Amino acid sequence: MAPPPPPKLRRRRRGMLSLLSGLLTLLVALAIAGIFGFSVLQHEVTAQGPLQSDKVVVIPRNTGTGEIANILKEEGVINQPLLFQVYAHINRQRGQLKAGEFQFKAGTSIEDAIDTLIQGKAILHAVTIPEGLTSEQIVARLYEHEILTGDVTETPREGTLLPDTYKFERGTTRQQIIGTMQAAQRQAIEQIWQRRSNELPIKSPQELVILASIVEKETGRADERTRVAGVFINRLQKRMKLQSDPTIVYGLVGGKGTLGRGILRSEIEAATPYNTYVVEGLPPGPIANPGRAALEAVANPSRTKDLYFVADGSGGHAFAESYEQHQRNVARWRQIEKSRPTPEADDVDRVVPDGDQTSLPPGATPALRGSANAQSTSGGRPGRGFDASEGTERDPLKNKSFDLNSPKNVPALRQP
Repeated sequence: MAPPPPPKLRRRRRGMLSLLSGLLTLLVALAIAGIFGFSVLQHEVTAQGPLQSDKVVVIPRNTGTGEIANILKEEGVINQPLLFQVYAHINRQRGQLKAGEFQFKAGTSIEDAIDTLIQGKAILHAVTIPEGLTSEQIVARLYEHEILTGDVTETPREGTLLPDTYKFERGTTRQQIIGTMQAAQRQAIEQIWQRRSNELPIKSPQELVILASIVEKETGRADERTRVAGVFINRLQKRMKLQSDPTIVYGLVGGKGTLGRGILRSEIEAATPYNTYVVEGLPPGPIANPGRAALEAVANPSRTKDLYFVADGSGGHAFAESYEQHQRNVARWRQIEKSRPTPEADDVDRVVPDGDQTSLPPGATPALRGSANAQSTSGGRPGRGFDASEGTERDPLKNKSFDLNSPKNVPALRQP
């Protein structure tokens, strides 16, 4: 008969069972407490916040979670900064809280506030740069924008900035906008140059930008850009001088962009490198920053035989292949001018030469008037020029609501 088991072993088994039972009870209790605690936490972080109306709050750069919580508490967005920090820590795998300018809606919860800061839904501001401004004018416009910060290290080279509307967050520097505009211009030129017409007398992307800047200054009509570009292309191919008024102005004042008055007869013959009344071919550099549409127009101009254009009285131009046809267009424009009351606007940045060109010497090239052929009338009164908006009340630098998608307003001009 076998002896009974030792009593100590039985007591040890009962002790282990009791320990396991206790641990299991503790785990169940902790699980219940965790579920209850998570429910309470979820209820608190999703509960409506104290904010009564939408509010914009700026979170500075290099601000820690605790500081952000205190800023939101001070601004009335949340009322439990400690809970904000705890929940932000729990959600740290979703991303870091970002700095910037954020709009919090009325009643924003702690969870919503953290989502806004993690996803970086910062308020975007915008600066609009119209086509045809010089780099100096663009820098001036950036300094007028109060949200942008910092200085521009140096005025960019002419023609290296792409006019457009650029969106940015608070804290963006003016130099960063310049860099963005330069990168956009390089990309645009690369794309447009690749799909240019093979028949152009343009040898490089730089020459494309130079001619586009002239086209940009000559017309603000979207439906005329390719045809104006075609006129200049035709004249280049025939080795005719471009005779564009804006090139005279740039040769005299450079990046300032405008004379603020009409062009004097003595200035027409001023031998500056940019004066296309004097120099043959293109000037040595752009005279402004052309937009994408002007670049596209020069890359693929209208295929016409046009060599001249003159104002038609509707804000656009009448084009001509021959000098005789052009003279008829000029006469028609003079009749329109006679029927109008005396214009009040000044003749700004335009040439009004004297004398008729019907008796040009053999071999001489009739002058192209980019925006208006300023021929004399039979009474000796020169025809009026037709200018864009520089120096007037419609100057893009003075018009903060300038619309890039609509034609530039063109005031009537009077003989100086």
